[in-house]
Amino acid sequence: MNKHLPLVFAFFFVTAMPNNANATPPSNSCPAAKEVDRHLRLVVEKRGQELASLSAMAINNGQVVYQAQFGSRRIDAKDPSKSLPANEHTLYRIASISKMVTAIGAMVLVEQGKLDLDRDASDYLGFTLRNPHFPKRVITTRMLLTHQSSLRDDAGYSFPFGQTLQSFLVPGAAHYGQGTQWSPKSPGLYFSYVNLNFGVIAAIMEKAGGERFDHLMHKLVLQPLKIRGAFNVDSLPAEDIQQLATLYRKQSNEVWNASGPWNAQVDDVQGKKPAPREELRRYELGSNPTLFSPQGGLRISVGGLGRLMQMFIGKGSLDGVQLLQPSSVAALLHEHWRYDEDAKNGDTEQGLFQAWSLGLQHFIGKAGKQHGDYLGALNGVPFTGFGHLGFAYGLESGFVFDPDTGNGVIYAHGGSAADPETHRGEHSSLSIWEEGILAALLNCLRPAP
Repeated sequence: MNKHLPLVFAFFFVTAMPNNANATPPSNSCPAAKEVDRHLRLVVEKRGQELASLSAMAINNGQVVYQAQFGSRRIDAKDPSKSLPANEHTLYRIASISKMVTAIGAMVLVEQGKLDLDRDASDYLGFTLRNPHFPKRVITTRMLLTHQSSLRDDAGYSFPFGQTLQSFLVPGAAHYGQGTQWSPKSPGLYFSYVNLNFGVIAAIMEKAGGERFDHLMHKLVLQPLKIRGAFNVDSLPAEDIQQLATLYRKQSNEVWNASGPWNAQVDDVQGKKPAPREELRRYELGSNPTLFSPQGGLRISVGGLGRLMQMFIGKGSLDGVQLLQPSSVAALLHEHWRYDEDAKNGDTEQGLFQAWSLGLQHFIGKAGKQHGDYLGALNGVPFTGFGHLGFAYGLESGFVFDPDTGNGVIYAHGGSAADPETHRGEHSSLSIWEEGILAALLNCLRPAP
């Protein structure tokens, strides 16, 4: 692993400043803060590629050295003066970074002796979980966390109340369909990034932990670390509902129009607390926790993610709270899969996925002509570390840290004016604006002494 994150980028200057007047002052300062502010503002406001909002953070040697917000968490198209700015409390539906947080919760259950990652998942679920192509091959929670379960998203991964995971996963059951949720690849031998894995993990956690997934994650992870947020919008207090970012795209009927209006995609609650879902009163543990979107539905601020990063850097400890033992943090970061070009042992999603740990991606600095997890700056230094990316409903997010240096970066934006699929970066599979955000933030990181 590269010991030091790259510290270079060519900046373009503009005069506007970020919406960070109310941000918690960093415990250490970023020498390049003004330049980073200016460049991030340029990224957010680039004509034809505008971002609805952006929250960003850099951590150096375990300490927050930069935090800023830009744009609007809620846009009023009729009266822009009524739009609400993003701030340090803004909560985003953080997309697939939620998977990493779910993995942390699973590891807490392991420490409590309630969950064994290598035990047959069927023992927790209460029904037999088997790929019908490999009926004798046991599927474990570890396989699910490392995306080697042989499940697929082809038939869906989020289900309405009344449909159960059992009825979807067991051949011949009511919602099994054509069986495209199962791969012809053997469990444990092939990597394929799959959202459905985390619905199954959440069911296992409910059965092992004895509580509904959203409540369990609050108890196991968010509450001990004093992080505001939830996997269920219904449970957010009124003050957090006010801080919820609506996610947007300048897209309508599958057509992108960068000069058109921002179209709300999710969490457009207008500051009003949603009514509780009455069906959840009848919810049975382990039946269908996809209702809480364990794969992508966590609402959390970039500051809250910063506390999780500091916990990782602190080997499981933060502010006197030992959430995980150092051995458990090491287990989460231990690499379980790496792409082998000769063996073709996984689907890299156009080069984006090169290595995977226990619920976290391992960014190994693998370069490609237009694809890969490589994010070098102008001198070609690879960007390496652990964490997760997120993409859903217009939002793109990133959480990457180097446990050796204690350095890391976090960002979340609330939607783009242009299609990220047609605006890929020069060095990676990320969008061009994500590359710009990351390259700017890296200038706040100094090599550890």
